[in-house]
Amino acid sequence: MFKIKLNNMRFYSHIGVFPEEKHLGQNIAIDLTVTMKSSVSRDDLDETVSYAVFYDIIREYIEQSRADLIESLAFDIVDLIKAASPDKIARVKVNVRKLQVPIEGILDSAEIELEA
Repeated sequence: MFKIKLNNMRFYSHIGVFPEEKHLGQNIAIDLTVTMKSSVSRDDLDETVSYAVFYDIIREYIEQSRADLIESLAFDIVDLIKAASPDKIARVKVNVRKLQVPIEGILDSAEIELEA
């Protein structure tokens, strides 16, 4: 068993509860950890899943999404990644960070973490 990780992927999204967030858009960051069911025994991509596939799945989803909540993004990303190769993937963990939070205060981001 091993893990594939993609760290701090950055995307421009049109998600959020407030109309300004959906209209203007904002930057989000995503970390992905995929635990595979078995290990690789030889230098063969067919024994694993290309991390480029995971990146493309997330990028395409973020480009289309107009979700209100980052929680929704996390649940959908987990489902999409698992569906990419259910026979090879044991678990998926995703962290979604909203980097411009529309609240008064000093903070770097708001984040949701989901593992399933």
